[in-house]
Amino acid sequence: MPWTYRHATKEWRAFLVDAKDQMELESDNMAYTAVDAVLQVFRRRLTAQQGLLFASVLPSVLRAIFVKDWDVSLPLRTFGDRGELIREVKRVRPDHNLTPDNAIEATAWAVRRCTNKLDFERVLEELPEGARAFWHVEAANPKELEQRII
Repeated sequence: MPWTYRHATKEWRAFLVDAKDQMELESDNMAYTAVDAVLQVFRRRLTAQQGLLFASVLPSVLRAIFVKDWDVSLPLRTFGDRGELIREVKRVRPDHNLTPDNAIEATAWAVRRCTNKLDFERVLEELPEGARAFWHVEAANPKELEQRII
């Protein structure tokens, strides 16, 4: 049995704590809403094949959230600048969304801490231009981004 299935709750909790802390949010629900919006905005720019490739390197719960309710028949969007992307993230649930301006960076930080760096980078190389920038994270100490749960 894959480790990610056996320890799905442990991986999810670690990811959610990282995301919540980076966004300085008060609740798991707020963090989930922001993360889900970030994932939706990213996947709108991928084909189904590209999205499944990306999802394959995510922990199991995050993978499920990424593909949940994905309408792959919608036209693909292009990657805009960061400001456009964050405005789109905030529009996902406008009535129940306290998503901060750093939601994409915070989600990227948490994703990088819960994925295998080599696998994640390999997949980003196969995705459209703009994908790498979407998941780019500046860290004062690169060790902060090392995979937390192995």
